[in-house]
This record gives sequence, C-alpha cells and structure tokens, in this order.
Amino acid sequence: MNPLTEGGYAADLEANQAKRRDGFRLPIVKFRRRKEDDENMPGKGEYENLDEVSSHGEVTIDTRNGDLRLQQLEKDTSEDTFTVEDAVEAIGFGRFQIKLSVLTGLSWMADAMEMMILSILSPQLLCEWQLSSWQEAFITTIVFIGMMVSSSMWGNICDRYGRRLGLFLCAVWIFFYGILSAFSPTYIWIVLLRGIVGFGIGGVPQSVTLYAEFLPRKQRAQCVVFLEIFWAIGTCIEVVLALIVMPTLGWRWLLLFSAIPCLIFAVSCKWLPESARYHVACGESEKAHNTLKKIALENNSPMPLGKLVLPEATDKRGQFKDLFTPELRLTTVLLWFIWFSNAFSYYGIVLMTTELFQAEDSEDTSFCSANQKDHALFKCYAGCKYLNRKDYTDLLWTTVAEFPGLLVTMLIIEWLGRKRTMALEFVVFAFFTFLLLTCGGRTWLTIFIFIGRAFISGAFQAAYVYTPEIYPTTTRALGLGTCSGVARLGALITPFVAQVMLKSSIYLTVSVYGTICVLAAIACMLLPIETKGRSMQETGQPTQSQTR
Repeated sequence: MNPLTEGGYAADLEANQAKRRDGFRLPIVKFRRRKEDDENMPGKGEYENLDEVSSHGEVTIDTRNGDLRLQQLEKDTSEDTFTVEDAVEAIGFGRFQIKLSVLTGLSWMADAMEMMILSILSPQLLCEWQLSSWQEAFITTIVFIGMMVSSSMWGNICDRYGRRLGLFLCAVWIFFYGILSAFSPTYIWIVLLRGIVGFGIGGVPQSVTLYAEFLPRKQRAQCVVFLEIFWAIGTCIEVVLALIVMPTLGWRWLLLFSAIPCLIFAVSCKWLPESARYHVACGESEKAHNTLKKIALENNSPMPLGKLVLPEATDKRGQFKDLFTPELRLTTVLLWFIWFSNAFSYYGIVLMTTELFQAEDSEDTSFCSANQKDHALFKCYAGCKYLNRKDYTDLLWTTVAEFPGLLVTMLIIEWLGRKRTMALEFVVFAFFTFLLLTCGGRTWLTIFIFIGRAFISGAFQAAYVYTPEIYPTTTRALGLGTCSGVARLGALITPFVAQVMLKSSIYLTVSVYGTICVLAAIACMLLPIETKGRSMQETGQPTQSQTR
C-alpha cells in the first residue's frame, strides 16, 4: 500500500506537527525530493511548502517505487578546525576585554603606587634617620634587587602553573610585606622588608602576558599601551596621597595606604580568567574551549565552528634555553638591553626629579652657578631637606606627563610599528635629557623633565607590547619575566647615578642617561622581527618569513 495515496503521509505529518506543538523539535534542515518524481507525485501540493531549516540535520523524501524514506544527514563538521588565535580574532573586542582591562589595570595601578613611593620615601628617611646618600639610594636599590631576582621565577610559575595563579600569589605577597614594612623600626628592617616587597612586584608584569593573550591582533598594541593609563593614575594617586598623608600622619601610614590596592586586586582575581592559550599549551582543549565560549557569550559574538586545534602538548614550558634558539637568540639579547635602558632611564628621571627640585629650593645651592649662566652646575648638598608642597605639586606635574606620552604612543605604534616607535621615543628622551644641561630655571627644568618622562614612559610601554608578541605561548611569560628582570638590573643601578653621581657631576649624569638611550634606539632598529600585524605564536619559534 502506498502511504502517500492512502493517507499514511498525512497521518505522519499530523503526528509530527503535534510533537512540534508539544515542544519537540525535529532534526530537520529541509525536505528535498527527486525532480524525476514530480510529475507522478500524488498530493505533492500537500508537502511542497514544508521546507524547514534547522541546525540538526537534513531529511530527504525519496519517492521511488512509492516508498517514503526519511534519512537524517548530520552536518559534517569533523574536518573544520580552528586555533585559539582564530577564535580570539572571530570573537573580537568587546565587553570581556573591557572588563579584563580594568582587572589587569588594577594590578598596574597597585604596582605604580609601590614604585612611586620610592622617590618620596627615601628623601624622608634621609632626614628622619640621618642617612648617608648611599644608604638613601640603597632603599630604592633593594626593591629592584628583589624584582630582578624574582622576575624570571614568576615567569616560570606563570608558564608552568598558569598566569592567574601567579598574579594572585604576587598580589598577596606585596600586600602582606607592604603592610609589615610600615612597622619597620630601623633602617635594616626597612631595607629587608622593602626588598621582599620588591620580590613580589617582580610578578606584576605577567598581567600583560595574560592581557595580551586575549586581545585581537588589531587592538592589541593600543590596549597594552592603554594599561599605561592605570600606571599613570597610580603614580598620580601616590603623589596626591603623599601630599595629604606625609605632613600629618607620616611615611608609615603612607606605606599602609599604598598596599591596599594590592589587596583589592588579589580579591578581584576571582573574576580573572585563565589564559586559553595557556590551556592549549597544556593540552587542555576542553578548558580552553569553555573559556572561549564564555568570552564569546559575554561579547555576544559567534564562536568558530569545528574543533579546537591543539599544538603538540609539552611539559617543557618555561625553559630558559628556549629563549636562545637560533631564531630568538639575537632578539632576546637586544630586548634585554632595551628593557635595561627603559628601566634605567625611567626610574632615573623619576628619582632625579626630586633631587633637582630639592637643589633648586636650597638656600645655599643654586641649579646654575652665578658665573656660568649658560651651564648647569649641581653642587653637593650635604644636609637634608623634607619635600614641601611645591615639590609635591611639581612632582605631580611631571607625573602627569605620562598621559600625553601614552597618547603619542597609541597614535604612532600602529603607524610606525613597534621597533620604530621605541627608537623614536628613546631619541626624544635623550634630547630633552641633554637639555637639562642648559640653565633655564625651575620652569624650564619642569618642562624638560615633563617631556622626557612622557617619551620614556611611552618607550617602556611599547616594549610591553612587543615582547609578548615575539615569544610563543610556551615561553611567553618567561620571556617577559627575564626582560623584566634585566630591566630591574638597570633600575637598581640608577639610584646611584640619579641620587649619588648627580651630586658630584650633573654633566656626567646626563651624559650617561643620554648615551644609554641613543644606544637603545639603535638596538630597537636592529631587532630582526617587526610584530605589527603578526599573530601570536602558540608553540615553536618565529621564522624569517615572519620578519619585515
């Protein structure tokens, strides 16, 4: 009996419609019939308009020999694949990245406050505890020693155990020992505890690793540079806090208040996701896929169809020797010098600012000698001088310089590329540093420092863009950590130049900073790979085909 002529098809159709009314969804993409059967198909007008689309499959009606056969054809997506890079690009920039910007930016703000306090704390203790200039400089240097020792260790932890865990541990570490340092009874204790605080600060740059791994290629540079806003906000908050707290409550309360943002960030790590690239490097495809799905949902964007491709999983992540493969050897060495120069110059200009302002305010010392109006002369000021309101105000103005530096970097980094941006900003900083040798008074001194600090902060942030882009996921945190560690070497040396050598010879001091930055600009141009528009590598090393 033919089911089409005897009403069997109509009965099946009525039953299927009832199921749909009850919430049952048939796995149907469309009905399809054979063309040659159209002429002899009884009652074709009854089902010709039943074509439907569904994501579940396809139903074919075959009418040869009068038989009705339903065949479900599942979509074959087994051959479709995508990588984490493909997913990040497809999902794009949205609400998730904005939230991540705030979370990682909070860590930068906390870091900035802990670092900016060094230029305020050491002059205070110089007077209060009657320290020598070498002891004053060592209060700053010990923090950078801790950062230098720990940076590679934090990078290794983040490559092996995850970015999120490493950031949480370093935030708790900084908060705990930052609070303890406020109760330091003697010089030895303040040096010891601030050194331990520096050990924790060495892990904060790993927030850039996590942040960059979630950013689409087009927005990556601007977003990483954008983090500088939080750093600049942190430094400004610290100066304003010092202006309020130091004259009334003293430096111990300043240390207490400055540690609070680290506690806030540690709590906020609850909402900080683990990197999908890290999960892929560990071979944990399900965790990576779930993370990407959550991001797509939050951004209201589609996920790529198919299967997430995993590179060959390896336990050999975060190995130091991988930084010196033939493809990365030159890049690593040049980056180390660039990071060294960045930290040496940035913290140098920060520390030198308070020293130069103190010299200008001293009654028995002038920035320009009476018989040499065309040259700067910094005389040794043997006594001590507390920072006053005018010093804090000018310090705030030079700190605000980081905002225009950030804006300039954001505007030119995608136009000139990472290498040329860093080189240009090093050259501009060197130029305005040499202008400190001219005698222009307090106003011009502030202007020169303002412009110099703007560009050196921009060069520093451009290095934070370039470094995560050049290393693969398996060594990205370690690569950034070692660069940060070498940077701290420059930072721990710079107090002896900006605070000790400056009191002997401003000529020699300025020449050191200017020369270092000119050499750093050359090193930037010698980097073999320009990462503008380049995908982040998961495993393996960049090839020459990726160079520009």
